[in-house]
Amino acid sequence: MGRVYAQLTLEERRKIERWRHARVSVNEMARVLRRHRSTIFRELRRNHFQDPCMPKVVGYFAMAAQLRTSDRRARQRKLIRHPQLRDQVVERIKEGWTPEQIAGRMQIERAPLRVCQETIYRYIYAKEGLREELWWYLPTHRKARHPRRTRKRRAPKFHRDVSILFRPEAVAQRSQFGHWEADLMLFRQRFGSANVTSLVERVSRFTVLLKNADKRTRPVMDKVIAAIRALPQPARRSITFDRGTEFVSWPHLQAEIGTNSWFCDPSAPWQKGTVENTNRRARRWLPRDRDIGQLSDHDIREICDRLNATPRKCLGWKTPAEVFRAKMLEERP
Repeated sequence: MGRVYAQLTLEERRKIERWRHARVSVNEMARVLRRHRSTIFRELRRNHFQDPCMPKVVGYFAMAAQLRTSDRRARQRKLIRHPQLRDQVVERIKEGWTPEQIAGRMQIERAPLRVCQETIYRYIYAKEGLREELWWYLPTHRKARHPRRTRKRRAPKFHRDVSILFRPEAVAQRSQFGHWEADLMLFRQRFGSANVTSLVERVSRFTVLLKNADKRTRPVMDKVIAAIRALPQPARRSITFDRGTEFVSWPHLQAEIGTNSWFCDPSAPWQKGTVENTNRRARRWLPRDRDIGQLSDHDIREICDRLNATPRKCLGWKTPAEVFRAKMLEERP
């Protein structure tokens, strides 16, 4: 593979300007800049400045050369040189297609003339695209593009060691008491940001419902900690969560009350099926169309008591409250 050519930078052009006035040879400029001598010759020829209005100002000037190069590259852009291709791209952008979708579709259609997504993005944020306000049709509606080289991948919020893949077999087989599952029950947006945390013990199916004012992670986790703190350690060994942002404060669970945390794989709610099933049962009294803000903590506790006082086939027709009480007595020293 040959070497990749890189355009001269403004700093390099400033050096060429100084050396030109000092009558440094082109060969010496090329040696110091580690460029081919033809690159320097071409730069001096193409960007030589001369204006009839200023007859005394003649020669090579770095800023003028930079502006000329930028203008020349803008005129040579593919979507400028091919109006029909540009109109096709703009039409799809306005239909809601992303640049990646447009470029990918062109590949499938084997279009004789096509562009990559980066070319489309550059056109959107160039003066022509900004004049048409094409940025408004993008999913993010971002008026200014983030520089590509400055985009950094965010650090993962959930460490690999707390993946459900490493959860003990005793938890998966329900052979040990004291392991819980947690989820957040959401409601219609018009009712505000109030929600309910549902906690279910895997062996007894004992349920705890907690009302939250919003989805902020620390208040949500603080309520979970307060709800189970009074239980003996064998009754609160671990909690399995999904990867929602409301549970990113999970390290406080271990630090404050010694309860371990496990997290399902992304987009795999079935891995905590016990709490998902409980949520469906709770929706009888807490449908999505209900204004949760109108319910008091006492109302939530009454719903919780109904769930825990209902016989379950999986428990041999015992109630979750009865099984939970029996397991608690077994754990007493």
